[in-house]
Amino acid sequence: MSRYLGKETPRVDGLAKVTGKAKYTAEFQIPNITYGFIVLSTASKGRISAIDTREAEKASGVIRVFTHLNAGKLGPAPAAGAQPAWTWPLQSDRIFFNGQPIALVVAESYEQARYAARLVKANYETEAHNTDLAKVLDRAQPDPATAKGAPRGNPVAAMQTAAVKVEAQYRIPINHHNPIEPHAAIAFWQGDQLTIFDKTQEVYGVQKHLAESFGVPAENIRVISPFVGGAFGASLKPNYYPSLTAMAARELKRPVKVVYTRTQMFTGHGYRPDTIQRVALGADRNGKLSAMIHEAFHNTSSFEEFSDSTTGFTRQVYACPNLHAPLKVAATDLATPTWMRAPGAVSGMFALESAMDELSYALKIDPMELRLINYAEVDPESGKPFSSKALRECYRLGAEKFGWKNRKAEPRSMRDGRLLVGWGMASSVWGAMQMPASARISYKANGTAAVASATSDIGPGTYTVMTMIAAEFLGLRLDQVHFELGDTRQPKAPAQGGSWTTSSVGSAVRGAAFGVVAKLLDLANRDAASPLKGANTAEVEMLDGRLRLKSDPAKAVDVADVMRRTGTSEITETYDSTPSPERAKYATLAHGAQFVEVKVDPSLGTVKVTRVIEVTACGKILNPLASHSQEIGGVVWGIGMALEEATEIDHRYGRIVTANLQHYHVPVNADIHSIETIFVEEDDTIVNPLGVKGMGELGMVGIPAAIANAVYHATGKRVRELPITPEKLL
Repeated sequence: MSRYLGKETPRVDGLAKVTGKAKYTAEFQIPNITYGFIVLSTASKGRISAIDTREAEKASGVIRVFTHLNAGKLGPAPAAGAQPAWTWPLQSDRIFFNGQPIALVVAESYEQARYAARLVKANYETEAHNTDLAKVLDRAQPDPATAKGAPRGNPVAAMQTAAVKVEAQYRIPINHHNPIEPHAAIAFWQGDQLTIFDKTQEVYGVQKHLAESFGVPAENIRVISPFVGGAFGASLKPNYYPSLTAMAARELKRPVKVVYTRTQMFTGHGYRPDTIQRVALGADRNGKLSAMIHEAFHNTSSFEEFSDSTTGFTRQVYACPNLHAPLKVAATDLATPTWMRAPGAVSGMFALESAMDELSYALKIDPMELRLINYAEVDPESGKPFSSKALRECYRLGAEKFGWKNRKAEPRSMRDGRLLVGWGMASSVWGAMQMPASARISYKANGTAAVASATSDIGPGTYTVMTMIAAEFLGLRLDQVHFELGDTRQPKAPAQGGSWTTSSVGSAVRGAAFGVVAKLLDLANRDAASPLKGANTAEVEMLDGRLRLKSDPAKAVDVADVMRRTGTSEITETYDSTPSPERAKYATLAHGAQFVEVKVDPSLGTVKVTRVIEVTACGKILNPLASHSQEIGGVVWGIGMALEEATEIDHRYGRIVTANLQHYHVPVNADIHSIETIFVEEDDTIVNPLGVKGMGELGMVGIPAAIANAVYHATGKRVRELPITPEKLL
């Protein structure tokens, strides 16, 4: 019987967070620290013709002002004849986007650096720029990864002969990460050894980036990131500020701290790309899909390729013999996009699930019934069976909880007084992925265990779930386990992203625990009189300081006594976890269904999401308390994406004009009403030894589409461009 796994467990790091003991990047105290403040370009494309730092250098407390004229060199020299590019900051006079760093002012205090940064003056030779995706669609290039998937069947011919057709275009504006913690770094050198505190989702990724930046061995660089105050993709790849900070520290031979302002975050770490999608669905009059064409375009920067695989999951959602789902990417004069919670999937499913809703009205078939008619029993793309798929049960349970059978089909047919009431639903999908990962456990004779892996905790509760896994398989109390993460001195782990941390790092912790048990069993069986003689590791378990037979718990040894008798003070086991080859025989996905109620004021066009039922099938739930919180967070983010979030750009200047939380709107408490999250657990021994599937991304995938569908049901107006703001309904 499980002691911890599957049971609600409060965060083991909760006390540290509420008391301030938990240290975030900018909070580490380093002697003799200096403070850097970044100066951003006000041009969008061209070159710096002159930069005047004299007044800034004279300001009180200023130590140095770094520009492309005096900055230390970063990265390898560009190849002869290579096109101008921007990888490391302050390396040339070229300007690639508005808000690009052009100087770093370092002073004795933050206030002095910030003041002096305003005294830096730059002149530019500007070139014509373009920041509008719609104007460069003809220059979009196929995404190489997506292009590997050839069309299934003959979708064009199937569309021509389909009895019922729906064709529409959908658009999602740029969305920006706005975590509570701003991005920051503190760097200092000791000889050729660099130590850097960084807000990152992958310490080893930053280490590799900085090794390339400075041409030093990776082992000379220590990256530390014990707590991350929200990231969700914004810190998956190294941003420009760690190399900038470390360069300044090396040049000055003093520690340097750099912290983004809220405005700097809008060009400093990427964003969800501007996305245009065209969807065409063809079906027979009974609702069976005969053709799906889902074409997507999104932007990237002029100097770096990026794809969020917008149409990637389209191929695996519904049973359809004829399908094409291409993605093309177009260069714009903006910073490079990045992954943002549920990258690609939430964008792609907004278009696909909106189109499915439109098809349901064209067919006069209930939206949920249409999805059941086209339910994929096996993976439509590969023909492989699913390792597990409980989506049908998600539909059933969600509809029952929501009261879907009471929905009136006709738009504008449901009211609450003067308010229009709409009910909408959508499906969601995400990959059930596992990455190679390592973990180390040191089990001590006093019955405590130190567990370590260089993963991250961006908020989902990694400290807690890894502690639970170690305690479960070592038979310890939670307070006897100490888990550490976020340091390149720890065993290597993948980036925390893609909803694969528990499946990957958790499997490594489990494996290391079993390794400790195996070594203890070997020690115990050195005694000829051991009651465990002849038993193998699979036949024993640890509990409350005893190693015992599962089949006969009375046959046991005292672990502390065994370690004392054998002169063993500590057992250390490092385990490398890799995905099982068995996974290749199956399609491994997590699924969900969302049911949403909205109330719309017909006079004002305002939309309130009054009720959400989200049902998720993502394997085994290890900590329901944290898991429900994860899914609620995903719903809230989906509400923001559907109704509020949009990065506005003045294309005349290529400048973001909503670069603060006054003008870039995110949901607040008043926007959030009833949210109920439900799990349909799956017994899946294929995905990984723990049977878990990721849920962090999945929780928001279907929400914007479900809201848009509910708004149509309420108003009879189909909004195909997010966010759904009042003027679009009036």
